[in-house]
Amino acid sequence: MRLVDLSHPVEAGMQVFPGDPPVDCRLAASVPRDGFQVAELHLGTHSGTHVDAPLHTVDGGPAVDELDLSLLVGPARIVHVPGLRERETVRWEHVRAQLEDVRGRTIVLFRTDWSRHFGTPRYLAHPVLDVEIAEHLLAAGVRVLGVDTLNPDRTPDAASTGPLALPVHAAVLGAGGAIVENLTNLHAVTWQDPLLSALPLRLRGHDGSPVRAVAMQL
Repeated sequence: MRLVDLSHPVEAGMQVFPGDPPVDCRLAASVPRDGFQVAELHLGTHSGTHVDAPLHTVDGGPAVDELDLSLLVGPARIVHVPGLRERETVRWEHVRAQLEDVRGRTIVLFRTDWSRHFGTPRYLAHPVLDVEIAEHLLAAGVRVLGVDTLNPDRTPDAASTGPLALPVHAAVLGAGGAIVENLTNLHAVTWQDPLLSALPLRLRGHDGSPVRAVAMQL
């Protein structure tokens, strides 16, 4: 079996969505003092590489512990969209040729290589997906998509006010699907049709969870 880790390390001070809880990790017990080591973690449900459950944007929608786990383990299609500019919109015509034959519960991952900017201000100015892409995928039976950016929708800048516009979230999560965000290392998946696993923690009643996303060649 060949494995590629598609997850960012979770560590104190790592970049998060603007306004989300900061990530803090500290020792609660140590071997010299207590005979064992335990760490205390403080982080939001959308820290690092994570999955969004419908509850994230759908009032009363299914929580992350209610997701069908079979949605998050299965064959994946990696769609390469290179050379994008800051905040550029990826449209259906840009990816149609790579997706026209996608059917059923394929997990579709968009590789922009924007993950190379993770931890920098430029990461917030990532490319976005046009909602038409999500609509075509849902019509084909796809219920999970992933991105190597902070968000498939536009991440607001500091001057933005009012409710967020999240059309891709509204489409996918509104259909009972899930979105995996902050993927990395998609360039290292050099074989066709990888098997993806992006299983969340079983956080009862919550809107998302960090995942250890892994691409596998069996």
